[in-house]
This record gives sequence, structure tokens and C-alpha cells, in this order.
Amino acid sequence: MKFAFSTLGVPGITVQDAVRLAAGTGYQGVELRAHPEEALHPGSTLRERQAAAEEFARGGVEILGVAGYARVAAPGDDKEIEGEIAELVFLAADLGAPFVRVFPGGGDQDPAEADAAAARRLGVAAELAADKGVRILLETHDSHRTGADAARILGPVGHRNVGALWDVMHTWLGGETPAASHAVLAPHLGYAQVKDIASAEDTTPLALGAGVLPLAECVRLLDSADGWLCWEYEKRWYPQAAELPGQLAQGRDFLERLTGGPAAR
Repeated sequence: MKFAFSTLGVPGITVQDAVRLAAGTGYQGVELRAHPEEALHPGSTLRERQAAAEEFARGGVEILGVAGYARVAAPGDDKEIEGEIAELVFLAADLGAPFVRVFPGGGDQDPAEADAAAARRLGVAAELAADKGVRILLETHDSHRTGADAARILGPVGHRNVGALWDVMHTWLGGETPAASHAVLAPHLGYAQVKDIASAEDTTPLALGAGVLPLAECVRLLDSADGWLCWEYEKRWYPQAAELPGQLAQGRDFLERLTGGPAAR
């Protein structure tokens, strides 16, 4: 099992600092938040993308994926949303990242309509993703927070370049057990995001292992041979939370214990 952290935990972090933090604390990868507030996003120039890829390569750190904000089940024009997904696919391909994260974003629509729209748009995007060697992952989030919710979209898409990103907090908040989540997500799973919180009512991020999420149970279900765990510490949304950099080494040690040994080097 390999470990990554999300740049969501260090808002505004530079590429150089992301590489330095990962290499210095034993993480093999970084998930890049692809938003204009950050160093890299769909509006970044090709030169910026190439420079970032070179920086990560020099540091021996992988770019796990780009965490985008396209909402594939949202109301609106298919072409516009498909264009947002395509921009993220191009960004990931330019960076050499294997994954793109997208959200459901179905809102208060009829679930069947939201499912159909998301499956239709992801089906179109899958062909570009396949051509670029990228896999688009639908995160368990918002309108589709459980594994069962996500599977209603992913099953009809039926394409290997479209899969799932298991955010273990959201499936738990949705009332799904880890075993139930994994059972429906496993055929589609790209990687898992881990985090910890105090309770369902207080989702302020905590150090891994300091909260209530069933992390050990979730990790036991995963294939440790070639999978990734990404620590998504949501500092961007909780400015009162402790700073992430000082917690990274301890978090890596916690993940190593959960996976039964040292992280892959």
C-alpha cells in the first residue's frame, strides 16, 4: 500500500513545498487540489504543468491525481459539464497523474434523473480518459455519498476508465458500513481517501486515529498489494483545525500500522 496526502490540507501550498513535505515525511504521492486557489488547476499553462511534473519527478514523489470540482450529476448543459471533465483529464495527463476526481453534485434533482445525467456524461468522458491514460473517479460525496449511490451511476457507465473514489467519511455519514461500501465499490475502486472526525455532528478534521471513523475496518477491506490511501485533511474548510504539516509523519506511522508494515518505498 502506498500513501498520499491531499493539498487540501495545506491551502495554497507550492509545488516545491508539496514535494518536500511528501518526501520528508514518507509519503509516496500527493493528491493535488485542482482549483484556481492552488498552484495547479485547469487554467495552468503547459509550461507550469511541465515544470510541476519535473519537480515531482526530481523529488521521487508521484502525483496521485487531480482533485477537480466538476459535478457530473448537476443540472445543466451536458457539453459544458463534459468540457469541465475534459479539462481535468488533460491536466492529469500533462502532469502524468493516473486519476481525476469528480463530484456527483446532483443536488435536489430526482435521483433517477441525476443518475442518468452523470452516467451519460461520464460515458462520453471515458473515451477521452482512455485515450489519455487517465481514470476518472467519482467520489462518494454530496448527493451520492454512499457506495450504493455511486454504484447506480458507475454500473451503467461500465467503462474501465471510470471508477470510484471511496471517501470513507461520507459513506459512514450516509449510514453505510465499511463492508457494505466496499462490496459495491470494489469493482470500480481507484483509491480511498481516509480522514478522521470527532462525530457526525462535528466534522472538523482530526489526526488520523483520534476520531470516530472506522479506519481500521475500512483499510482491512482494501487490496494492499497495489492500492493507495490518501489522507484528505480538510483544513481549507476548517481554518481552526491544527496545521497538517506537523502531523504528516505521525499520520504515516498510523497508516503503516493499519496496513501491517512499513509503507512501500
